[in-house]
Amino acid sequence: MFRHKLGLVLLGATLVTTACRQDMHNQPRYKPFAATDFFGDGRSERPTIRDTVARGQLRIDEARFTGKVNGKDIDYFPIQITQADVKRGQERFNIYCSPCHGRLGNGHGMVVSRGLRQPPNYLDPRLVNAPIGHFFDVMTNGFGAMYSYASRVAPDDRWRIAAYIRALQLSQDAPPQVAEQYGAKVGGGPAGGMK
Repeated sequence: MFRHKLGLVLLGATLVTTACRQDMHNQPRYKPFAATDFFGDGRSERPTIRDTVARGQLRIDEARFTGKVNGKDIDYFPIQITQADVKRGQERFNIYCSPCHGRLGNGHGMVVSRGLRQPPNYLDPRLVNAPIGHFFDVMTNGFGAMYSYASRVAPDDRWRIAAYIRALQLSQDAPPQVAEQYGAKVGGGPAGGMK
């Protein structure tokens, strides 16, 4: 008798939980851009509300989010750059930039060995003398064969990558005493600088 009652209780509990589960899986919903008569305009998706900004999307600092002020590339970092930021910039550079630009920024990434167009060498005097906002702008909007990374790399990480690019450029002409101070081996490198 006890087993029979226990079996009925378990069967009832199973039926109750499966009924809830099906109800949760089969909720009424609209597919994106599907027509509906629920809203007066006949659309299921709701338009954005005028004069509103999504949380975290207010970008009033022109220099920080465009790399420009009054349409001209800036020559300073609009965020504070620390050693940890340069390290993060190196990590992001190695992920997003080195396949084309190479780990040294010399334009000899793996895509070149596969027959694609060689990107610029960051040691080119034109780029060494370029304002730092130029690198941010190129990552944001693309340039030449390079496409935009704005959807892949957050703005502050783009500044960190730009800081690492500047560090790469400076490291190639570092005097031996500075290089040795930071524990680098000197001489015989790709551009005669640090290895």
